[in-house]
Amino acid sequence: MQMIDIEQLPGGVAPPPVRVGDASIDEATIALEMQYHPAETAGEAQLQAARALVVRELLRQRANVLGLLSTQETSEAQEDAAIAALLEQELEVPESGEGDCQRFFDTHRERFSEPAQLRVRHILLAAAPDDSEGRDDAYQLGEKLLKELNSIPERFAEFAQHHSACPSKEMDGDLGWLVSGQTVPELDRALQHLPEGLHERPLASRYGWHVVSIDERRGGRALPFDQVIDRVRHSLREQATRRALRHYLLALESEIGVEGIVLDDDAGGSLMQ
Repeated sequence: MQMIDIEQLPGGVAPPPVRVGDASIDEATIALEMQYHPAETAGEAQLQAARALVVRELLRQRANVLGLLSTQETSEAQEDAAIAALLEQELEVPESGEGDCQRFFDTHRERFSEPAQLRVRHILLAAAPDDSEGRDDAYQLGEKLLKELNSIPERFAEFAQHHSACPSKEMDGDLGWLVSGQTVPELDRALQHLPEGLHERPLASRYGWHVVSIDERRGGRALPFDQVIDRVRHSLREQATRRALRHYLLALESEIGVEGIVLDDDAGGSLMQ
């Protein structure tokens, strides 16, 4: 049975309680856990938090049965140590051979390449996401600056020092060499697809609008198998561990019993993070 947010139930009916064996997980505990599971909606965060607590309780009870955890009150650190010992004892994770590694590498070569590098300058025209008037003003200023820069590109440093809300203004707006993941996601996605030169319009981010110039681009370089075999083996180990955890937790769910929620296919995902 899927756990349901109380706001979705007619007449204010309480959602079904979450139980693992004889232990119950109350709404207050789930609400406290939600801070560690950011999501697009409160309902999704609640669901992720509840699943994480169910996973921990399943493992805690199994560790107790095997004598790895005292039946008396224990600290979180003691529970963590007992769960780690439990997984070390019971989780069977197959090792990948060199043939497996080679096949995985051949299929996912892009994951084992040097990332593309961009030499970027920018001018951040700050505006909060919920300040529509401020964002409009910042965008118009960005267009005005771009018009000037298209005529006199040498003024970029001057404009950065005068207008930018980013500390990089002290370096004339220079962000240095960037690889994917070093800026906020919305700006990062845009940068990866831009050609060299001054971009024709301001780019949006949660911080405002960015006047951006890509001064140089270095393409990613494919790396040979023998240089990345440890990374390949680590990736395969993570995949195998995640699969083993999923099967192990679903078996515990069937054996111990869980009410009020069902574990999804990625039951061990929160444990791996």
